[in-house]
Amino acid sequence: MKKFNLIKEIIVTDKVKLVDAVNSKKVFAVNIYGDICFEPFNEKEMLVFKSTLKDTTSLSEFFGNNYQIVEDDDRVLLKAFANWQEIIKLNTPRASYDDTTSDGVDRFQNDELEKLGWYATEFDITYRQLVEVLEEKCDGTLLCIERDEPYQFSGLGFLKDDKQAFEELFSFVQNIIQNLLKNDPLYVKENLTDDEEEAIEFFKLS
Repeated sequence: MKKFNLIKEIIVTDKVKLVDAVNSKKVFAVNIYGDICFEPFNEKEMLVFKSTLKDTTSLSEFFGNNYQIVEDDDRVLLKAFANWQEIIKLNTPRASYDDTTSDGVDRFQNDELEKLGWYATEFDITYRQLVEVLEEKCDGTLLCIERDEPYQFSGLGFLKDDKQAFEELFSFVQNIIQNLLKNDPLYVKENLTDDEEEAIEFFKLS
């Protein structure tokens, strides 16, 4: 997955299209690529701004104090990181997972991935471990704010292909459980719980 760090990124949008959208008196949004989009938004659209219907005298006033706006000929340059808390609320319904709280990731949006995650926890495989696999091996975008000094991270994961993600995680978890069943005395067949047996069946190891 690729990181889109709002602290470092500048979103560039077309000024004419932006002004037209403002004047349309319709609710619209700007995504991370600078595209103007209207509701209904795409299933995994990553937005940095959603408009409200209000009268304004300038683009800076329209976007509000939490956005830095620079008008550059036919472009508008937008810095959005200061509005991160609102951006989280705006994007959480479409994100594949939420890594914005101190508790970390505790579920996946996709039902099949969530079922896999739930079964994986029966063998003490955490969502953090699963997310690290996704971020290393799968296509997608991590919409985040990340700074080095002092270190701070908060992000929303958007997987491009849930099927690819499922296959990567399935193989990863299957290998771990297979190794535990072979080598860890805690997981001898007689000691397995009903939930562990169910997980083994899910990962096709029974």
